[in-house]
This record gives sequence, structure tokens and C-alpha cells, in this order.
Amino acid sequence: MGRGCPRAWLVGLRTVTQSGSPISAADVAKVAHLARLDIDDAQVVHFTEQLAKVMGHFGDIDALDLSGVEPMTQPYPLVNVMREDVEMPTLNTDEVLASAPATEERRFRVPPIVGTEG
Repeated sequence: MGRGCPRAWLVGLRTVTQSGSPISAADVAKVAHLARLDIDDAQVVHFTEQLAKVMGHFGDIDALDLSGVEPMTQPYPLVNVMREDVEMPTLNTDEVLASAPATEERRFRVPPIVGTEG
């Protein structure tokens, strides 16, 4: 049997247990609402079916015998692929802010979205 990987990674959804408790259409609709996605009932059903299949695959993975397999973050050794920092010309802050619809304290002013309905 597998290690019992926690499946609470879908924020706002109930944990999918090893018994394979399915994701419900209400769960999908709630996450879509929280993500501000406008999806219709047919799409909710479609995405619910797709997510149930994905969760089923997690069950397959969880059933694998992983004794003797060391945990890893990457399957291959990584070499630092970052380039050296090089100073490059940038846009003029005043020119960029002059083209913005609204600014505040030399920053772009954007409408708030967190905690608003709509």
C-alpha cells in the first residue's frame, strides 16, 4: 500500500479519502465561484467528471508500493540554470506611469478585487 498522501490540496473542498470519495458538483461550483469563473451547469458536470478521474489516478498512485523509494523533489539532478545578473536599460518610471489610467504614490492604482462580490 502507498504512503497515504494527503489530498487536501484542493482548498475549500473536503479531503478525498482513500475510499475515493468523489468530488461533488457542489464542490466544483463552489471552487468556480471562488475563482470567479462563470461556468454553466453542463460545464460543472463536465469538470466534476474530469476531476473525479484525476482523483482516481491519485488513488492509483497511492496504491503503488513505494517502500525503498527515497523521496525526491526532481527526478534528475539539477544544475543551476540561472544567468548572471546583468544591468539592463529599463523603462522610465515617469513615462510608464503617465500612460496609466490611475496612479498613487508612483505606483499603478488598480481597483480592489479581494472581498468584493461580482
